[in-house]
This record gives sequence, structure tokens and C-alpha cells, in this order.
Amino acid sequence: MGFEICRQLASSGLTVVLTARDEKKGTEAVEKLRGLGLSDVVFHQLEITEPASVARLADFVRNKFGKLHVLINNAGSMGVSMEVSHQAAVKEIMRSGKDQNEIAEWLKQRTTQSTEQAEECVRINYHGTKNVTEALLPLVRSSSDGRIVNVTSSSGLLRFFTGEELRQELSSVDTLTKQRLDELSALLLEDLRRGELKLERRGWPTDRVYAAYQASKALVCAYTRVLARESGAALRVNCVHPGYVETDMNCNTGKLTAAEGAAVSVAVALAEHGGVTGAYFDRTEVASFV
Repeated sequence: MGFEICRQLASSGLTVVLTARDEKKGTEAVEKLRGLGLSDVVFHQLEITEPASVARLADFVRNKFGKLHVLINNAGSMGVSMEVSHQAAVKEIMRSGKDQNEIAEWLKQRTTQSTEQAEECVRINYHGTKNVTEALLPLVRSSSDGRIVNVTSSSGLLRFFTGEELRQELSSVDTLTKQRLDELSALLLEDLRRGELKLERRGWPTDRVYAAYQASKALVCAYTRVLARESGAALRVNCVHPGYVETDMNCNTGKLTAAEGAAVSVAVALAEHGGVTGAYFDRTEVASFV
């Protein structure tokens, strides 16, 4: 979906900085876009969990462009291993007529997660997104109408939390701070190491394989709201659930194409001046964080 986001942004006339962890794949993506006639695309390697890599990207954008009009944070991880032996099994389940929830349950039954994978999920989804945003924030603020879009998921809605106190704290956007979100993320990592009982006592989601993903995406949503509050009218900061998109993360069982999923983030990023900020978009509609 990241490739499609870049293609659609470039097709809209923007100069695009495409980032990827793998330099070879990133370079190939830029060459493919240029082959489509989109020449205003450049590549810069980025590992969002490494502060030095994030700093290099910020320096590159600052030195080459001086400012940044749009930032779309699309990097993410489920932090799981899926035991689907071959693509034929996926094609069979897709032809079975099962609905989205049934397919998701089928995948879940074939999914495992180690403590290390859960921790990596939080580091990528929350810390990585936040660190990239904070590093590039001065450049986005240098734009006359800067926009930040964080790609999240309906899995990060607060309805999946088991504790009302934690749910209320993450909902209290007027008093919530970035520092408190970092403290909560540290507690989440600690609780993930201690197991499901500790997760439940604290009030986190307790799904046996998706708790880290759900909680980390909820933290991204909360961070989006805090940043929007702090930025006021100077920036538009929103998060987007693109829908159940066909990607490697779900073994290509999604109902939407990458282009359809990308179109949502691009539409929010390029919306006319004066639009909403601090909102959660479920596809194209503003929806509740709960």
C-alpha cells in the first residue's frame, strides 16, 4: 500500500520522498514509478526504529527541500507469524464465500506471536511512528498548510480494551500528554512480557495474538489526537483506517486493493484547506475512536 500512496501523491503533482527499510526494494519502487512517468520521486532509506536513521531522513529533507507539506506514516507491523503453508490455501479460503470476520478468524487460528514479536510490534507501530513524526514536525510546520496522516486500524479502537480506567485515560485528549503515552507504552511492553493476566489487570486488549497490535494502534490514535491538540490550526493531523486491504500482512486476504486502501490516506492528506484535525477516519468517514 505504501507504493500506491506514493504513486497517487506523485500523480497529484507532489514531489515525493519514498522511504523503505530495504534500500534495494526502495530503489526498485522509485524506478517503477519513474517508468510510469512519475519523475518527481526520490528514495531515502529509513528504519523507523533506529533514531540515527530517522535523523538522517530529517536532515535529507531539510537540506534538499527546506520543508515538508505532507507526511503519511504508513509503516506498520502485526508482530506475528502466520502458519499458512502456501498461497493455494489462501485462494481456497477466499473462494469459500466466508465473510471478512470469518476469514480473519481463519487466519488467527494459524497465527502465533512470541514476546519478542509483540515488543517489535509496539516499537514499530507506536515508537517508530512517533519518532519519525517528531523528527519531521518542524519541517511540516514550515509549510503553510502542513498535514500529517497516521495509517492505523479499526483494531486500535478503544472498545477492545478490557479496563474502563485505561479506556477513559486514552480518551481524555484534553489532558493526555506525549510523556504519558510513552509511559503507557513502557507499561504495555512490561505487561506483554508478563502475559495475558497482567494485560487484563491493567486493562489492555487481551487477544492472544493481536493484543500488541491493537494496543499499539490505539496509542497511535491517542498520539494523533494529542499532536492535533498541541498544533491547533497550524497543522492538520488525522489517523486513517484504510479498510481490510490486500497486503502481505494478512496473506493477501483483504477485500480492498492496495490502490483502494491508499486512496483513503491520500484523500485525507490532500483535503481542501480548513478541514478537520484530530479525527479518526474509517475509510472516508469520520468515526469514533471508541
